[in-house]
Amino acid sequence: MAFNGLAALLTSSALLIAPSLAIAKDNTDPSWHQYVRSPVAKVVKPVGSVPESIVGNVSNPAGLIDGPGATVLSRSDEDDPLPTMVVDFGQNVVGILSLEFSGSQNATTGLPGLRLAFSETMEYLTDRSDFTRSDNANGNEKLTNGTDQVAVKATNYTWTDIHGCQEGTKICSDGLHGFRYVKIWLEALPSDAPYTSSLGSVSISDMSLEWSAYLGTPDTFSGWFECSDQELTQWWYDGVYTVDMGTDTFFANETEPRGASSPTLEGKQVLFDGAKRDRDPYVGDLAVSSLTSYLSHDFAESTRNVLEDLALHQRDDGWIPPASINNYALPLFDYPLWWVVCSVDLVMYTGNTAYADTYWNTLINVLDGYYPSHTDNMTGLLDKTADMGYGDYAFLPRSGPVTYYNALYVHALSYASQLAKSLSHDDETTRWSSRAAAVGEALLSHNFDKSVGAFYDGGPCPGGAAGTICNVHAQDGNVIAILSGVTDEKTSDAILDYWQTAASQVYGNAFYDSSVLSPGDHFDQRVYAFISFFEIAARFATPGKASSAFEEIRRLYGWMAAHDPGITMWEGIGPNGTAYEGAFTSMAHGWSTGIVPLLTGYVLGVKPQSPGFKTWKICPVVEGGGLTWARGEVPTPKGVIAVSWERKDGESGLGLVLVIETPEGSSGTVCVPTLGMESPKITLDGRPISSLPGQTLVTVDVSGGKHVFTVES
Repeated sequence: MAFNGLAALLTSSALLIAPSLAIAKDNTDPSWHQYVRSPVAKVVKPVGSVPESIVGNVSNPAGLIDGPGATVLSRSDEDDPLPTMVVDFGQNVVGILSLEFSGSQNATTGLPGLRLAFSETMEYLTDRSDFTRSDNANGNEKLTNGTDQVAVKATNYTWTDIHGCQEGTKICSDGLHGFRYVKIWLEALPSDAPYTSSLGSVSISDMSLEWSAYLGTPDTFSGWFECSDQELTQWWYDGVYTVDMGTDTFFANETEPRGASSPTLEGKQVLFDGAKRDRDPYVGDLAVSSLTSYLSHDFAESTRNVLEDLALHQRDDGWIPPASINNYALPLFDYPLWWVVCSVDLVMYTGNTAYADTYWNTLINVLDGYYPSHTDNMTGLLDKTADMGYGDYAFLPRSGPVTYYNALYVHALSYASQLAKSLSHDDETTRWSSRAAAVGEALLSHNFDKSVGAFYDGGPCPGGAAGTICNVHAQDGNVIAILSGVTDEKTSDAILDYWQTAASQVYGNAFYDSSVLSPGDHFDQRVYAFISFFEIAARFATPGKASSAFEEIRRLYGWMAAHDPGITMWEGIGPNGTAYEGAFTSMAHGWSTGIVPLLTGYVLGVKPQSPGFKTWKICPVVEGGGLTWARGEVPTPKGVIAVSWERKDGESGLGLVLVIETPEGSSGTVCVPTLGMESPKITLDGRPISSLPGQTLVTVDVSGGKHVFTVES
């Protein structure tokens, strides 16, 4: 979930790229195992310390990493520098930290005090954590002020960073953290007197973290992906690891406050918004993070729990809250539509039609109740009034007939209509598809800017009169309009060309072409991987745009992979490629893992067409990315769909071998690329099939089982 705020400019160049913590492989393991980022077990050890961080009297700094002996921090005089070191876990981790102490010695009254600060990046590791649960806490919820405290006893013992205090309301710790680096130094807070002292010595013999999230080791993968580009392959598994970090049990003391605790979610597996911050499940994020979870671990419980809980809190007017935050009252206008999209995804990818049956009326109340009540009968478009609150995923100050809201409405109506048809809900099928077409036509009629070939954002500029249209264009509405079928091929092509020219940054494509809506927030330099997922998907879906899809992937995911903390994917990127909201930014955010459904859904080309992949479509993109081969598996309720393709370009001409294997009892359509050949020879299981000259794809209906397609000149 994003929050407005000025992104801090990069002021330091501390950059440590994480080594993999992947399990060591032997020659019998599948080759994709080497890319898995998960720790090998629930107990995770640091990989080293940051040498330049060591200050003061710190002896044997390697002792707490791998021994032998203990690391000792000591200070005997107030004029001595505070003994300090930074420990590096090698990549972002999440869980409860433990320190193994081998005693302490007092130099004055009170036990020697340690302070701990946690951060996902070195840039924001200061004398306080980059973020703690207490940062957004109020009243009795607030325990700490940026660091966790320890009063170190003289005996050998293990200290565990439990949420709470050692002495009444003193010497307090925040509990669970998401971080890569932990800073440790010998110092006592004045507010913890008389229990702790800034003098003395402390011996630490070991440090470890108890992993709290989903442990995505290779044996948990039901789906996988691999291709000839090792970076693309690695980013697929990095996306999975990012979502794994956010898949955890909902506990009151491990959520972020602001009224996020919920008795109806307590103790359940959920997909959190982020690993360190916004530890509350937001439904918009699930539009990406849930797909990542389905396609890798075939794990749906965490998504289903969130969707069901939000459905149970639906208002009488049909509105569904975005999350449990603020007692389910955060006023977002778009998130009920994301609840619809995510609910349809759940049924399509998992085959859980019982969920659809249970919450069918909930879905009807969203599409036929809430949004029609906010439709302008004159224009036929959704019209959000300025007094309705924040509005959307990025808390944007926009109102009126916004293109994004309407394009998302068309998408939700069309997708729900597809599900309705599969479930034989004929009235909803017709009603929703007809309304989607009508809203799409109205959107083209009212909001399209012919001067640039893209949709206006749709509402007035700040301070502008109602009914006027601000001269600004947004990524979200334009690309979702393409994916929802509002635009034809020519218009889609024009939109994508404009956006590449107007919004390209070295770290991805910005989500606005100007910052007129909020000048200080640099919207024209801000990149959301969440919304970029839909742009890249639109590029894959538009003929002739695949190369630009791969190019954007490499800019966006390559930037995040190459910058601290490495591996995990950022909530948002701001000016100069920085974390867009400074230390507050979540650097392990599930909504930014679109690389997983993009590579599976387009490079392998696998998508469900009815619940549980009973019918499917396999349309691999084999050109535009410089790939020579790709392979992988997609989990379904009846077994995996396996796809493997390899280009055979050589002196004798072009060629392609495409092999698919699908569950018995399923059927679907395969798109066979012709590689631009004028009159290709195509065979299916050794039998010739016909194609027309100039065709770029030949579509073939096949049933479950193994099929081999070959294409040659």
